[in-house]
Amino acid sequence: MNKKNDLKVLKFPNKADQLERQVEAILFAAEEPLDIESIKEKLKSKTDISKILLSLEKLYKNRGINLICISNRWSFRTASNLSKFMNTQTFSKKKLSKAAIETLSIIVYHQPVTRSEIEEIRGVSFATGTLEILLELNWVRPSGRKNVPGKPIQYVTTDDFLSHFNLQKLSDLPNIEELTSAGLIDNANVDTSIFGTGKFFKEQLDEKKENIYSNIDDMLSHSLKSDEE
Repeated sequence: MNKKNDLKVLKFPNKADQLERQVEAILFAAEEPLDIESIKEKLKSKTDISKILLSLEKLYKNRGINLICISNRWSFRTASNLSKFMNTQTFSKKKLSKAAIETLSIIVYHQPVTRSEIEEIRGVSFATGTLEILLELNWVRPSGRKNVPGKPIQYVTTDDFLSHFNLQKLSDLPNIEELTSAGLIDNANVDTSIFGTGKFFKEQLDEKKENIYSNIDDMLSHSLKSDEE
């Protein structure tokens, strides 16, 4: 008998594997999505957690649960294509009123926006509890005061709003052209100078700047090649 062949080699997880398991456990047990700093604080480690998160994201990509990132916060979610099987749980559903839906839509596309501005856009005064129910759902929140007489409170959407509607960022929402082509709004009656202001407009503006810079780079590169020829 060959004793060497009977020996089994024991492999112990390296430090990176151990950290990955710890991050996985922390996210699984968390009651809410966690940002990288919160994960580091729980680990008591200064390791580059972002690489571990990307590794776990790839690992769970085709599993029953996925690791997703929304607004720089990470959490495990049931895979979107398997949600239909989660019918054993019972939920108490409550439909939003038409006024609440309109109010939410206005805040989404015009934030930051005040109560009076919402009423002006809707053309009617607030009904009791319309804005309050959106605040209770934590889909909108106060965000400072507008620098005008009276200093009215401004309202914006929250990360919970993005998470509920499975959005990475506000600019993932349909823009004015897409809403028009779908027949949801009349472009002729929309003031494009104020539509999609605030954070939503800033994201679109940043994307346009990136496109402009890339075009300039292409132009300069082409020009230099022409000179060399």
